[in-house]
Amino acid sequence: MATINDVCRVAGVSKATVSRVINGTGQVRQSTREKVEAVMAELNYRPSSLAQALANKSGNSIGLVISDFTGGYFGSLLKQASTSAELMGKELLFADGHNNAEDELKAVHSLVEKKCNIIVLYSRKLTCEQIVTLSQTISIPIVTVGRSLPKQAGFSIAFDQANAIEQAGKHLIKLGHKQLTYLGPLPTTPTSKSRLEGFNLLVESHASQGVEGTVYQSDFGFEEGYKATKHYLSSGHQFGSAIVAAADDIAIGCIKALKEHGIQVPQDISIVSIDNDACSSFVQPPLTTINIPIAAITERAMEIAKLLIETNEAPLPEVVQGNLIIRESAIPA
Repeated sequence: MATINDVCRVAGVSKATVSRVINGTGQVRQSTREKVEAVMAELNYRPSSLAQALANKSGNSIGLVISDFTGGYFGSLLKQASTSAELMGKELLFADGHNNAEDELKAVHSLVEKKCNIIVLYSRKLTCEQIVTLSQTISIPIVTVGRSLPKQAGFSIAFDQANAIEQAGKHLIKLGHKQLTYLGPLPTTPTSKSRLEGFNLLVESHASQGVEGTVYQSDFGFEEGYKATKHYLSSGHQFGSAIVAAADDIAIGCIKALKEHGIQVPQDISIVSIDNDACSSFVQPPLTTINIPIAAITERAMEIAKLLIETNEAPLPEVVQGNLIIRESAIPA
């Protein structure tokens, strides 16, 4: 692929001259301009849109900040964001928040410096107050995905985490299960807080029906779910007749540990989880789970991003609910 240095060498001009031709800035003789343009065409040289944006103090790109790039959830988000940006004729620039607030802030500011038209933000660690302050202090709009925020934080589109847990738990209760165990992370992020709160509210609202709940801790992840389940089983803890797993990856790790202890799913214990990860229908047994429409949520966020770029106006924040997908991991008590 040709570079700007190749163009300079063949045209016999300086890099500054080529840059002025590309960006339409400064004084360049017509004959020189035509020569440089001819060389660029001959070499099939395509200038960096980012370099042009920086030179012109404007951009044709959308910035995307993600707290973590691992897992199928974020893979779906990235894929949809890339597809939407391409349809909009925009370049998508990524920045990794490294799963901590300081780096998430740095990622946002790095995209501001790159002259993005707008930033789509998926943050696990920034507080609501930090996002509000950020949206009011940077020069471009923010669209927040996965968080329910006040209007002064800019447009946000969130998934109803508590409702997802409620749907999962109610399905198990309808199947006759009364001893429910929640297996999920400590409430340190908005998602983990909402899911745990949803479980506690579910148990409280069904206590009159004899429903009881136990909470066991497991971080997100296949290995984390496996290790946490092994630990509790080895310690003599009981899981009741059904488990509500905070995520599919936790559930899959949990199932492996249960089998190693001679406990079969769903014959001995039922499991319902959250996410509808791409692998959830391929494990044994296939997981009953709550679908998070992350692709649709991301597509909507990108639609709002386009609207903000064109009109600087956005609708009120939105909240999306998931739907129950019944497979084979939960059966009547």
